[in-house]
Amino acid sequence: MFTNVNPEYVGFLAAFFTTCAFLPQAYKIWKSKVSEGLSLAMYVVMAAGVLCWLLFGILIKSPSVIFANIISLTIVLFIIFFILKFK
Repeated sequence: MFTNVNPEYVGFLAAFFTTCAFLPQAYKIWKSKVSEGLSLAMYVVMAAGVLCWLLFGILIKSPSVIFANIISLTIVLFIIFFILKFK
């Protein structure tokens, strides 16, 4: 059924959804200037995991994994910055 589907297309689709999952939180913290209730530890661990996925993507030369994790890492670091700034 999926034999004709390029795995990178599926990867980019997955990347789109998982990366977009961080956007509402990033927007909310940016607009409200409030980080109360957000876990700094969770976002630091998430950043470490995303960094590992980025390195994995580089090692296997997967554009979808690389692209998704560059964007995700940027958003997660943005959230961490604002958690620290508005603490």
